[in-house]
Amino acid sequence: MDERYTAVVVGAGAGGKLSIAGLAASERFELLAVADLRDDVRRDIEGLYPGIRTFATHTEMFAACPADVVCVSTYAPTHHAIACDALRLPLRGIVVEKPLADTSASGRDLIEQIKARNLPMAVPHGLLVARHGQEILQRVRGGEIGDLVLVEIECDKWDILNAGIHWLNFFVVLTGSAPLHSVIAQCDTSTRTYRDGLQVETLAVTYAQTKTGVRVVMQTGDYVEVAQRDKPFLFRLVGTHGVIEFWGWESAYRITNREHPDGTLIQVIPHDRSHHQRHLEALADQIDHGTPDYSIAESSLMALELCEGAYLSHQHRCLVTFPLDQFVPPQPLEWHPGQPYAGSGGGRNGRTLRRM
Repeated sequence: MDERYTAVVVGAGAGGKLSIAGLAASERFELLAVADLRDDVRRDIEGLYPGIRTFATHTEMFAACPADVVCVSTYAPTHHAIACDALRLPLRGIVVEKPLADTSASGRDLIEQIKARNLPMAVPHGLLVARHGQEILQRVRGGEIGDLVLVEIECDKWDILNAGIHWLNFFVVLTGSAPLHSVIAQCDTSTRTYRDGLQVETLAVTYAQTKTGVRVVMQTGDYVEVAQRDKPFLFRLVGTHGVIEFWGWESAYRITNREHPDGTLIQVIPHDRSHHQRHLEALADQIDHGTPDYSIAESSLMALELCEGAYLSHQHRCLVTFPLDQFVPPQPLEWHPGQPYAGSGGGRNGRTLRRM
């Protein structure tokens, strides 16, 4: 019989509730406790899961209720500090919600510390374990639409970081984690929208490419006019010999290629376990065999670099190149495209530029 592991969860927001439910439903785990700063949330958890212990802070919980696995499910700027506190415990595995941190530097440091402990890790990106997501990845890798050249994403009511981290992670995995070349983005911030404790864009367009030449164009924001009006998300994977379209979490996709010239809608029966439960049980398997797998964590870090790079591009009005830790923003310039050139003050004549 497989070993059963004890677990605790820090944070009972949207991601935390998914981990709590996944742990409670799994035969591989015993859910011991949850920490959350909010009294009303703790009361709700106690009502939903009789016998569970709750704490106001993770430090109280770690001291009173040691466990094999800690799930860090608070908002991104707190992940690094809480996970580092967890790493002082005799853990057997750790879960860190996406985005891994608020900056790629913090996310990279966290992964390096976890690797130094040889500690199994999970980052629960749902599309990677959803059955339709797995089928799409298999078809793209199998060459059913030829070579992937472009990924288009339209995403309503969400933003570059809080949903884009999922979508850009899927892009990274579609490309086989090809090295990133650059990203450029423009954000409208006129409505001062915030989400999950972070300032986000009213509307944005993000354009990035890998060093192998694969592009992604992602539109996010409060009110995005998705091409299919009845869908909140639209993904279009364009290859040299075909196209796959799908709709985020909806368990279906449409493929158009040589075998499906008129486009075929494929309905997919979802797995009978939630995405979080599948990630958690994969973590349990890693612990069983003592074989940590950091591939999803590394792809999540690349997605975080894309998100951070997009916001840096907006902030500095420039193309951001990778690796991000080597990017140096240019000095601010008074240069406004579309306005007449004064004939002085420097600059370069675009008519004389040669192809690179």
